Amino acid sequence: MTFQECVDFANKNPLCYVATVEGDQPRVRPLLMWRAREDGFYFCGLAPKKVWQQLKTNPKMEACFCNNAPEFKDVASMRVSGKVEFLEDIELKKQVLEEREMYASYGSGNPKDPCYPVIRLSHGEACTWTPQSILKESQAERIRF
Repeated sequence: MTFQECVDFANKNPLCYVATVEGDQPRVRPLLMWRAREDGFYFCGLAPKKVWQQLKTNPKMEACFCNNAPEFKDVASMRVSGKVEFLEDIELKKQVLEEREMYASYGSGNPKDPCYPVIRLSHGEACTWTPQSILKESQAERIRF
């Protein structure tokens, strides 16, 4: 698998489960990825949520994307992991507020408002899983990005 195939898989299946750490306790929750591009995986949200505080404290994250296959034999998932960076790019935040209109109702609607974090996972690794590789995790190809 190439990195571009990883980007394509994430964009096709943007609902993922994200793992963070709070103290010594892992925390997992579903997040809707904003977009994936050749420069990484982008997420956005609302700053009062604990996930953003957890990532500020410890920027290591893992996200698991899964296709919506109706048959087990066709299930595929991809995990991406690494350290996220918080982006303060006002143009990106404008795009978020345009594309995810509901966010504006939770804050000022101004892209300069710190209520709207945007993060990017731009360096790390990705690996895939299918039922055919169920006992071969140690042999799974690791795609570095």
